[in-house]
Parts: sequence; structure tokens; C-alpha cells
Amino acid sequence: METRYVVIIQCDIAHNRCSGFACADSFYNRVGKFENYGADVQYISFTCGGCCGKSVTAKLEHLSNKLRKKTDIKKDEVTIHLASCVTTDNYHYDRCPHIDYIEGIVEKRGFQNVVEGSYVSQNASRKREIGTYKSY
Repeated sequence: METRYVVIIQCDIAHNRCSGFACADSFYNRVGKFENYGADVQYISFTCGGCCGKSVTAKLEHLSNKLRKKTDIKKDEVTIHLASCVTTDNYHYDRCPHIDYIEGIVEKRGFQNVVEGSYVSQNASRKREIGTYKSY
């Protein structure tokens, strides 16, 4: 099934330092992890709610209700991106220690399309290559 809606889940702690501009800009310009989405694909972003990410359950349930009541978009037409601040060692923090738990919540809520990553920083990629940041 083709993606019609993208959800970007950002780290709540990193979001205190990050506006989410780079992820949004990457989405709107369809670069990196977003390059294969059509021009009509929409997106929303929210944070995990903080460690351990348990509030993702309530946020995805709310999203599910809104999609069902206000759109014809089905869960298999939604792709969830766990933002790079969650999935990589980067400028903000290391990879989220609760990532498996959050991915489990996403799948339990019925969303099967999960992508690790959003904005791809060239500087952070270079630092991973030289060993400053860990690669996963």
C-alpha cells in the first residue's frame, strides 16, 4: 500500500533543544529518508512524551481516531518515522535506549510501516564514519 500520511516521532528531550526544523525541511523538500514520498503526502510530528516513550500509545490512539473520523486514510497508508534524534547517535544524544519499546507500541497500535530516521545530517554522518558517533 502506498504511503499517504507520515508521522515523525521526535525525542522529547532532544525537542527541548531542537525545533524540528531540519526534519520538516527534509520532509517538505523530499530528501533523505523522505525522497520517495509523493507531493500529496502530508505529515505530522510529535514527541515520544519523554522516557520511556509510553505516551506514544495515547498519541497514536488519538491519531487513529482522527484518521478514522476525518479522513479515508487507513493505518497501512501511514508511515511512522522515528526521528534521527531517536534512532542515531548524534549532536543531541545517543540512540534512544527505549527504541525497541517504542517500536513495539507503534506496531501494537496497528501501524506496520516504521522507518528509522528522518533528517540526515551530513556532519553527523561524517562523524559516524570517523568514529566520533556510534553507528547502529
